[in-house]
Amino acid sequence: MYGLSLDESDDEEEFSADSGWIPWFCGLKGHELFAEVEEEYVRDNFNLYGLRQRFQFYDHALEMILSSEAPDDDDLADSEFLEIYQDASDLYGLIHARYIVSPRGLQVMREKYLKGTFGTCPRVLCDRQHVLPIGLSEDLRAAQVKIFCPRCEQVYSVKSKYKELDGACFGTSFPQIFLQSYPSLVPLEPARPFVPRVFGFKLHKQKSLITWKLEQEQASPAQPQEGGGWFCHA
Repeated sequence: MYGLSLDESDDEEEFSADSGWIPWFCGLKGHELFAEVEEEYVRDNFNLYGLRQRFQFYDHALEMILSSEAPDDDDLADSEFLEIYQDASDLYGLIHARYIVSPRGLQVMREKYLKGTFGTCPRVLCDRQHVLPIGLSEDLRAAQVKIFCPRCEQVYSVKSKYKELDGACFGTSFPQIFLQSYPSLVPLEPARPFVPRVFGFKLHKQKSLITWKLEQEQASPAQPQEGGGWFCHA
């Protein structure tokens, strides 16, 4: 279950009672990857299509998400409240996955990406390339959130404080849609391959996957096709 303690907020100031559930939820420690979904988006039934049947307490969960008041310690100690809270957290996560690929959601995530909120690639030779969150499944409870590096195009595990976040809250398509929407953010230089050496000498006939990929791309340059598109030889 997602973090519950009001004391776990990263903000030094406490949340006011009227700050609303969404800002409170996104402000919990470990929830920095979340964008604050606009209430107008949540209230639009078109954006919620197909979600009702997936939750036992759907109406109560939706009401909680749209609440103008943040939970207090008494709420978080109530077992009935926590049952609805679990559904509200999951429902918000699935709404969030849809929101971040909408025009407004992409803008919000772009700001987070540029600030480095999602972190940097753990691969040393990617030179601290900013990463994007990604899910490996659209289904809840299937996999934790991961991070995708636009430079080496690999997926990595997240820091321990994010390991409770469900990958379904971000979806499997977000990085691809994000980079297609903002092509200027696609790294121009490919990832530098690691060159294995023994006592300073390169090992012959030892190629990394990245080196092999670069050689394949150079050997099979993209060719224009009718209609102005491009394709690569297999």
